[in-house]
Amino acid sequence: MTESIIPAGVPDTIDAVAGLRDGDAVAALRRARDKVQLHTRLSEAALFDPALPDLSLIERLHAARYVALKSNADALASTYRTRLLDAGGTAEDIARADTDAFDTLPPRLGAILAHARLLAQAPVDARPADLDALKSAGLTTPAIVALSQLVAFVAYQLRVGAAARALQARAAKEAA
Repeated sequence: MTESIIPAGVPDTIDAVAGLRDGDAVAALRRARDKVQLHTRLSEAALFDPALPDLSLIERLHAARYVALKSNADALASTYRTRLLDAGGTAEDIARADTDAFDTLPPRLGAILAHARLLAQAPVDARPADLDALKSAGLTTPAIVALSQLVAFVAYQLRVGAAARALQARAAKEAA
């Protein structure tokens, strides 16, 4: 893979949360398709670029952490929690989000997390009124699109991470 294409400092979050290391059979399998790994990392870099307009990095990290947490992807949720706190998020807002107390959060953040929950847990129930709620909270159309892409990306990360961990467990069982 052409590492120079990936912006400096962009982690391979899937490898990290799945515990993959260079030389592991599962890591080698994941790297067999350079394009997939490259575009996964470029997507993460774009979705979490601090310069992305209309949706703050803290808002995006809150949404990513929340989706991972509610999907029982504890390692991924922990990774995003650390990044959120490092970016200036507060433990108090995280605790409120964890209990779905969205009405105790700033209205914009509450609307973002409510929409992230809807997309992650019951996307078939999404209605035009849900988009109107985001607009009423001050989100622009590009911000709504970015939020939706982010939720889909985190769902992708947790599926790939879960598959990698399952393959690792099977390999370890077969080696034993």
